[in-house]
Amino acid sequence: MSGLVAGALFGALGVGAGAFGAHALADRLEPDRLEVFQVAVRYQMYHALALLLVGYATRQGWVGLRTTELLWIGGVVLFSGSLYGLALGGPRWLGPVTPLGGTLLIAGWVALAWAARGPVPGAP
Repeated sequence: MSGLVAGALFGALGVGAGAFGAHALADRLEPDRLEVFQVAVRYQMYHALALLLVGYATRQGWVGLRTTELLWIGGVVLFSGSLYGLALGGPRWLGPVTPLGGTLLIAGWVALAWAARGPVPGAP
């Protein structure tokens, strides 16, 4: 899956999850669980936008960004996915999954920094 596709899908799902949390869950979840849900939405949306930018950069000729895309896709699935599950009363084993996802998100940013060391496409 490309960064553009993943970013667009994560963005759409993030908007849907945010609306669901604000309207359907606001009166049903304890405030601390609702905050966990909102953190999941927020990080999903941050990385949806970042994936769109990286996907666009790839189409413009930047190389070496695939690792960043894959790390962020995996990170969003594990980080936000586990937080959604925990907020909604999922099994406790999801708790240790969250930092694994966060580690993937951080690694994606490091991979982006590494890839950005190269030449800029179209630059003199």
